[in-house]
Amino acid sequence: MAAVTARTKDMTQGSPLKLIVFFSLPVLLGNLFQQLYNMADGIIVGQFIGTDAFAAVGATGSMSFLIIGFILGCSSGFCIPVSQYFGAGNQRSLRRCVANIVWLGIAIAAIVTTVMMFATRRMLVLMDTPENIFEDSFLYIYIIFAGIPACMFYNVQAGLMRAVGDSRSPLYFLIISCAINVVLDIVFIAGLGTGVEGAALATVIAQAISGVLCLIWIIKKFPLLHPHGAEWKPDVHEILHLVGIGLPMGFQFSITAIGAVILQSAVNTLGSDIIASISAASKIQNIVFAPMETLGLTMATYCGQNLGAGRIDRIRSGMRRCTALSLLLSVICCLFVTFCSGTVALLYIKPEETAILANIIHYLRVCGLFYPALCLIFVFRNSIQGMGYGVPAMTAGLFELIARAVVAIGFVRTVGFNAAILANTLAWVAADIFLIPMYIYVIHRVKHRQMQPEPQPNTTITQEN
Repeated sequence: MAAVTARTKDMTQGSPLKLIVFFSLPVLLGNLFQQLYNMADGIIVGQFIGTDAFAAVGATGSMSFLIIGFILGCSSGFCIPVSQYFGAGNQRSLRRCVANIVWLGIAIAAIVTTVMMFATRRMLVLMDTPENIFEDSFLYIYIIFAGIPACMFYNVQAGLMRAVGDSRSPLYFLIISCAINVVLDIVFIAGLGTGVEGAALATVIAQAISGVLCLIWIIKKFPLLHPHGAEWKPDVHEILHLVGIGLPMGFQFSITAIGAVILQSAVNTLGSDIIASISAASKIQNIVFAPMETLGLTMATYCGQNLGAGRIDRIRSGMRRCTALSLLLSVICCLFVTFCSGTVALLYIKPEETAILANIIHYLRVCGLFYPALCLIFVFRNSIQGMGYGVPAMTAGLFELIARAVVAIGFVRTVGFNAAILANTLAWVAADIFLIPMYIYVIHRVKHRQMQPEPQPNTTITQEN
């Protein structure tokens, strides 16, 4: 094993369930605070500017998921080999990997930001964004996309720390950043009256600050993540290795998001009240999803480290326990939205907007019945990715895309709001139909390779001299 410091965590030894739960708790808090970025924007925009402004921000949600999701997926995927090298005890390859992640991150952030500076307005037109909210939608998402480098900056560093077992440090910086975001939201919107652009600026500035804090902390506390001298030289083989894992994860988010964009385009034809209803319900769901999503993120690190250590038995044991825990959480989340959705919705929508509030409650209660299917997506997809199989995980996104697109194109414009709800729930079921058999295939494949003289997939087991 690589040298384990007080800041890192070896997940290849000890009780799988205990490791998963204790690693997950800081990640869960971090996930919740991450969602507070969007919550703060939505609450302050909705309460201080109005329903149309809230709808304008909400109408960009699928676009943001499409592009920012790609950045998040790439960041997570690039860090999977780091967890594998850490589990294998290969510190030299780990440091070379970190250096190449830096170069790739800079290149991808620059390319994606440049493209979106030119494409944003056209995308909003193609999505049939209502005229009364179009300019606010454009202003908000344009600033968010301009901040893509800050997004990549923070998420790569947070991913590196989690890959070597530290799930607490990213949380601390995110809490600070979230507090800054809320303060700036209030200053820009309530104080200076800037409108939706103030909410976007607050998010970008806060994320940049969290990235700077992460960098300072890594420099001071994580010598394991410091490339030395020639290790900074770009390595074509390592870059291709990273691209083979990171880009499929990025595209997996984007493929799923394309379905969301198609669905949003159909929803946009139903008017700003329906847009506001689905936007508020989606923001609430993002908070509710956090415990289930966190277990999935934890399994990516857990599976990566244990794959590097050759402990396939621990991967299978951890998966059984994590799946059971995740299903239990999905039932609790379902009960929460069934009984509490109306109260939580008042954070976004004023009490007199009774029709919108009724839509939000109906949306969440129907979706809640399908949370067990969603929790399985998080666990199985991230576990497959943690074992280095990015393309199968990306393919699951195709199943979601097809399901959403069929319902959106075929039924939303005619059936209306209920079809928009079913588009998401059917997409979750479709992804599970692919992911569960694929996990069985992958676990048998890595076990078979472990028995062979060749290295395991995406892992080079050479000890440092």
